[in-house]
Amino acid sequence: MAKKVVATLRTGSGKDFTKVIKMVRSEKTGAYQFKEEVVHKDHVKDFFASK
Repeated sequence: MAKKVVATLRTGSGKDFTKVIKMVRSEKTGAYQFKEEVVHKDHVKDFFASK
């Protein structure tokens, strides 16, 4: 399944997307969590600016 996803992201407009990972601290426990998303390359800064 992973090969299929990677293959579709490499062709055409898939090159415009980026996988971003942000470390977020939990309000309840204080532990860190990782938030992952695949966003358009123009919206990467917006992803990191949001809480």
